[in-house]
Order: sequence, then C-alpha cells, then structure tokens
Amino acid sequence: MPSHPEKPAGKKSGKEHAAHDHGGAGHVHDHSVTADSERRLLFVLALTFIFMVVEAVGGWWAGSLALIADAGHMLADTGALGLSWVAFRMGRRPPDGRYSYGYHRFQILAAFVNGLALFAIAGWIIYEAIQRVQDPQHVLAGPMLAVATAGLLVNIWAFFLLHRGDRHNVNMRGAMLHVLSDLLGSLAAIIAAIVILQTGWMPIDPILSVFVALIVLRSAWGLVARTGNILMEGAPEGFEPGELKDDLVANVPGLLDVHHIHVWALTAERPMITLHAMVEDGRNQNGIVRELKARLRETHGFDHSTVQIDHPDCPDDDPSPAKK
Repeated sequence: MPSHPEKPAGKKSGKEHAAHDHGGAGHVHDHSVTADSERRLLFVLALTFIFMVVEAVGGWWAGSLALIADAGHMLADTGALGLSWVAFRMGRRPPDGRYSYGYHRFQILAAFVNGLALFAIAGWIIYEAIQRVQDPQHVLAGPMLAVATAGLLVNIWAFFLLHRGDRHNVNMRGAMLHVLSDLLGSLAAIIAAIVILQTGWMPIDPILSVFVALIVLRSAWGLVARTGNILMEGAPEGFEPGELKDDLVANVPGLLDVHHIHVWALTAERPMITLHAMVEDGRNQNGIVRELKARLRETHGFDHSTVQIDHPDCPDDDPSPAKK
C-alpha cells in the first residue's frame, strides 16, 4: 500500500491527523506551513532569482556554457520556487461553488507546466553543448570560477534556510531538492573552470554542461510523471485495491464486501477514495460507515472518503433501462 508522502496510503502519525479537518464540501486541509516557512521560501526565491541573473550575465561574459546552463536551471527553479510559494497562498483559499475541493490542485498544474519547461531548457543545453564540442569556444576560466563559487555559496545558504523551515511539507521538500540540484550545477561549473585553468582544455565546459542538463532532465521526468498521474486522476503509486478490500473486510465487523473502488488525489499528500460497501442484514449501517471511514483514515491515509451502502444489490451493476 502507498505510504506518505509519495505513497499517500499508510498509517499516519498523530501530528499528521491533527493537521486535517474534514467535513464534506467544507473540507479544510492544513498543510502545516508556518508563516516562517513561507518567508523562508520567499527569501530563497528572491535570492535564487538575483543570482540567476548574475550567473547568466557572468556566463555570457566568460563564454561559459556550463554557467549559462546552470543559470537556465536556476531560471526553472526560480519558477518552481515561485509556484510553490503561490501554491501555499492559493491553498488557503476556501472551497467555493466552482471549486468544491478548494484550490489545492493549482500546485500540481503549476508543477506539471514547470516540468515541461525543464525539458525544453535541458534540450537547448544539450544542443548547444554538441555545437561547442564540435567547435570549442574560448572560456574566461577566472571569472567563470568566481561566479560559480559565489553560486555554490548562495545555494548552500538557500538550502540551509529551507532546511530550517517546515521539512514535512511536500512543497518545502521539493524546493530543497531544486536548490540541491542548483548546488550540483555550481559544482560542475567550478570543476570545469579549474580544469580549464590547469590544462586549457575548453571542451570540458560543454561536457559538464551536459551533466547539468541530465540533472535537469532527471528532475523534469520525475516531476512530469508524478504530476501527470495526479492530473489524470491515477491511483497513487503502489496502491492495490485487492489488498485494501481484504483489509477492510477483515477489520470492519459487519462488512461483507467492498467494490467499485475509485482512488485519486488532489495533491501528492491528499488521496481521495469512493467505494461501495455491502453489510450484513440487521447491522447499524451508519455505525459501519463510521468504522469503515475511520479504518480508511487511520490505517490507509484516506482522510476524505465517500461510502455508498448497497443492500441487497448494487444499483450500478443493474442494466440501465435503455439496455433492457
């Protein structure tokens, strides 16, 4: 069964339960994002954007594709950090008549678009690197080393700031991963600059820029795959309906069967489920529904569930009038 956070189903801690309040259409979800964490993210966003400009200008001046590639990566990460911050703000908006589940999906849509942009940036870096390997260009290794070293220090600072924030939130964890990949890009540029200073071998610059591009592609693929599955309302990774059915029937007294199980997610940490349940004759149906929903919440991580009681037959299995 899935487990929090990547695999939402799974037993949750009391702290996680305390962060959820569910009441149908008025469902409220607290991401446990403190004002301090939001301020940290906004500061890192500004820091990343400013140094992205410095790195892009420095890369153009020094003629370093590795620096320009890392600046492109930082551009994508600036967008990701900005979208994470906006997602925090949007997530506070209450549900309304048009969006009855609220605005939590905004962060998923934004992350999906950001992932597609990462593919485009990585493709451009690889194309430009191939051109430069075939026709190496002179690189000013001294300025390149200075800018890359400054970038490394900025990224270390940014990672430290985010690490001191709310590390349990998926957006904050994602932001830390983006900053960590920027840190690796700065390291690649530093290595390229040192090699050029020591040997004068210019192809190392485009070669290591491809390394940065591969880091970008790896991030992009994972981001698009995860968010695409959520947008397509796919089941969380690792979810097995047969295992869920067996567990519920075995642990909820009076429950005979569950079927028509549908699972999807609003965000990576917010799985949703609907199902039909058949109960024994003479049982308190409301009591069984309460026990069933409690089992789904406490053992499998489904804080929002909708249960339909079928007695004695499932109406959705009957042929429609048009087919009779």
